[in-house]
Formats: sequence, structure tokens, C-alpha cells
Amino acid sequence: MKKTFKLQDLDCANCAAKMEAGVKKINGVSDATISFLTQKLTIEADDARFEEIMDEAVKVCRKVEPDCVILR
Repeated sequence: MKKTFKLQDLDCANCAAKMEAGVKKINGVSDATISFLTQKLTIEADDARFEEIMDEAVKVCRKVEPDCVILR
């Protein structure tokens, strides 16, 4: 399943790159991109575990950018 989510309060391009790398390491994620310019996360992941994977993605993003919110 491939979905795109809006990011709120993403403040730096370097943080976006770190978040993208972290999300790609999550088990079940086949691809992920974070665009600082459009403030969007596109994630391609296992359908059966998608919600669980998104919960992990939120944790990864919070570690890098505590104020950033993934609007689901």
C-alpha cells in the first residue's frame, strides 16, 4: 500500500533526510520519501501492518523533530 501524508511543523531539510532514513529502516517498509518543500511523507509499506508501521514512523519522526506531526 502506498500513501501520502501531510507533515506539520517540519523545520529543516536535514531533519527531513534523517527522518526519511529512519522510516526506511522500519520492518515492512519497502520505500519512503519525505519532501521538505512540499512537507509530505510518502510511504509504501505492507498492507497488513500499515497502521503499526505508521505508529513506528511517528516515533521515528518525533525522535528527530519533536514538533513535527504526521497528519493521518
